[in-house]
Amino acid sequence: MQHELAFRASLLRMAKLRRFLRLRSRNGGLDFASTVASFLFFFLATGCEKREAPPSAPPPEVEVTDVVEQNVPIYQEWVAQLNGQVNADITPKVQGYLMKKDYSEGFFVRKGQLLYQIDPRPFVAALDQAKAQLAVAVAGKSEAENNVARDRPLAAQSAIPQKQLDTDISNLAATTAQVDAAKASLVEAQLNLSWTKIFSPIDGIAGISNANVGDLVGTTTKMTTVSQVNPIRAYFNISESEYLGKAQMIARLIQGGRNQTKPLPVKFIQTNGIAFPATGKIVLVNREVASQTGTIQLAAEFPNKDGILRPGGFGNIHIQTGTIDHALLVPQAAVIEVQSMYQVVVVSPDNKAMFRPVKVGERVGKDWIITEGMKPGEKVIVEGFMKVRQGTPVSTKPYVVASVNESN
Repeated sequence: MQHELAFRASLLRMAKLRRFLRLRSRNGGLDFASTVASFLFFFLATGCEKREAPPSAPPPEVEVTDVVEQNVPIYQEWVAQLNGQVNADITPKVQGYLMKKDYSEGFFVRKGQLLYQIDPRPFVAALDQAKAQLAVAVAGKSEAENNVARDRPLAAQSAIPQKQLDTDISNLAATTAQVDAAKASLVEAQLNLSWTKIFSPIDGIAGISNANVGDLVGTTTKMTTVSQVNPIRAYFNISESEYLGKAQMIARLIQGGRNQTKPLPVKFIQTNGIAFPATGKIVLVNREVASQTGTIQLAAEFPNKDGILRPGGFGNIHIQTGTIDHALLVPQAAVIEVQSMYQVVVVSPDNKAMFRPVKVGERVGKDWIITEGMKPGEKVIVEGFMKVRQGTPVSTKPYVVASVNESN
């Protein structure tokens, strides 16, 4: 409608100009200079016509929220790596050819479950040989005992030389020692035969096999590794200054040991950002501060019945280290950071935007603790502060946090 009115006004001005030029031409004609002067005079005159001022823009709409005062728990996080409390390297105790692999790689195994079978035939033969040597030694000892029993009364009656009896006694001692040695060889042969079957020493998850059927394996062959994963440990390091700041709490943990009545709850944040459902506790504080890194190692233990957490995995240890009473919270989106300086936009009681410098503390979820510059109940702009200047009137509406499905 405004464009149509402006167009009609232009047509009216052009009609006036034509009438003006016709009148001048009737009165004696127009030269070029007078025509241009008349043209400029006309437009200057028409341009000075009073125009209606455009309507003023409404105040910008912004979303505001109240400064909240509450007690806030303070959490700290450290990078951690998972590992089993026991990682058993499966190494054979005898040398031989591998006949059988009797477990599924990457699956749970039980303590005492058969993992490998080495060819037992050479060890069966060695056992039979040890049994035969023991029988020979026993026979020799029996003969020596008979000689001593026979010659002892004869030597007492001087029917035989005493030297012969002494020889019989020495032979008996020698054959007795041979029997003991043969028994030890028999036990060793039995052990070697039993070691051809390799069992899991712990409950855990068995890794990939490094030995295949038909391979010659020995005491230096690392066949696989079985890791205890229930419970599993998360190892992390804290700086010496952090340790000194929490020394009293750590001392209570050390004194309580594994029988803590109120263990410090520990959460493990996985690499996908989701918290592991089970809560852990601190079970290890190393005896020393590492001289190269200036840190001290701790470990938290978590129940891991289903084996979700695996050795070697990374994540974050999440621990509540304190509480700030009467903390003032505003959404992080309401805080403006410029060259390490922070400010917020406060809405005054008369609905005007006022920029105010503040000091910030810890971040708590999606909020920020304001340590200086704010009062409880004040309103801050969360959305729309880019549209305002100092003292600009604003139209406010409550800030609503968008709902997001988060898994803890």
